[in-house]
Amino acid sequence: MIFRSKVDAFFIRFMTIILLILGAASFFPIFLEEGMALPEILTLIAVFLIVTSFLLWCVFSVKYAFYQDYLLVKGGPIRSRIRYEKITKAAPTNAVFAGYRILSARDGLEIFYKNAIFGSVKISPKEKEAFIDELKKRCPDARIEG
Repeated sequence: MIFRSKVDAFFIRFMTIILLILGAASFFPIFLEEGMALPEILTLIAVFLIVTSFLLWCVFSVKYAFYQDYLLVKGGPIRSRIRYEKITKAAPTNAVFAGYRILSARDGLEIFYKNAIFGSVKISPKEKEAFIDELKKRCPDARIEG
């Protein structure tokens, strides 16, 4: 069973600001330097497009998949396989700027599990209730709030 991440307006505004800052930093040298050569301009454009594409891929390809033995949390190249028996707790959260997070909305869910580098992972499934129901089925020993 696969769940997509919810994307809220706050997150879209945040990413737009990040991309505008990245664009300004990338293209500022073009306007600062007079007589910039075409290869240099194309290099700046290529770097901007590559970094922007990578960022958008990481942010908007987030999904959470329930497999036989583990929960896969994936966003771009970042992947976490969380074995069900390692999950100890799941609780609602809106702290999206701290900790290990693979989400794109403020209305999230924090999953605590053993052997986690940061202690937990924050996610934001679009169908939160259905996700919690599925998590309860697969992790009967975990304390699941929400």
